Amino acid sequence: MTDSRTVGELGEAQVLARILDRIGPSDALVGPGDDAAVLALTDPRVVATTDTLVHGPDFRLAWSGGYDLGWKAAAVNLADVAAMGARPVALLVALAMPDDTPIDTVEALADGLRAACDALAPGCRVAGGDLTASDTLTIAVTALGSLDGGRPVRRGGARPGDVVAVAGELGPAARGLALLFERFRDAAGSPVAVDPGALDDAERADLSRQLRPVPPIAAGVTAARAGATAMMDVSDGLVLDATRMAVASEVVIDLDAAALGPEPALSGGEDHALLATFPPDVVLPDPFRAIGRVTATGRGVVQVDGAAPRGRGGWDPYADWDAGRG
Repeated sequence: MTDSRTVGELGEAQVLARILDRIGPSDALVGPGDDAAVLALTDPRVVATTDTLVHGPDFRLAWSGGYDLGWKAAAVNLADVAAMGARPVALLVALAMPDDTPIDTVEALADGLRAACDALAPGCRVAGGDLTASDTLTIAVTALGSLDGGRPVRRGGARPGDVVAVAGELGPAARGLALLFERFRDAAGSPVAVDPGALDDAERADLSRQLRPVPPIAAGVTAARAGATAMMDVSDGLVLDATRMAVASEVVIDLDAAALGPEPALSGGEDHALLATFPPDVVLPDPFRAIGRVTATGRGVVQVDGAAPRGRGGWDPYADWDAGRG
């Protein structure tokens, strides 16, 4: 049975109770419901990251349901932990919501958070968070990870001769976003609800990856153990993120167009694949595949088959966000 009430009608205590009922128990020593969580970690070093999804630049309620939002909010943060070579252990979730937000949306969001953790990072759960009111729906997640005695893999460790490799998908999420903007807006440019019947199977798969990305979280620890010299998740576009790695490492990265496929996704990034470099004598661990080489030191640039790629190659929220687009 659906509940037509809003968070404003229910109040903070009831909304929190509904969320806690959905996210399930935590393995934390002190979990949700207290002033702060207490975690028992096997390594004194804690990997910590945060990411925020804001209605408008990051999602549209006409296109994303509560479950989608919860899944994506978890996935993008889990990917950042994985990109450091760490195992995700807990999420802290802050929700800022208009008072007319349906409680059904909030419950579905909690379901999505739990489902993403279960599917992508078993053992990781929501350990706490915060609720507040806002005119704009905002989901802020802090993810915590454990290195379990291993080493953090930073984006600045690539060296000449290293193999550039990627784990995960490159392109479906960007194609899904293009579908939304091209096919599901009204004459004024405002987003309208998605009609699944208007999509073929391939389009539905791309849209699913945009709304619910499936980054290869376990591959982060695998890469670290295999000797990855640098790693990061591809959140804003392959060329843009590879350039960030090249700048941090002070190297030149040359991507192989043939290895990227017939329609290389150079600027799409919301699949949250893991981009890594490995010494040339290392057998690439599954599911990584080679897509290029680190060729030289010094310039901090990315090339494709030895030439500069066209455009910036990715998403910059300050340069690219246009409120008029929907």
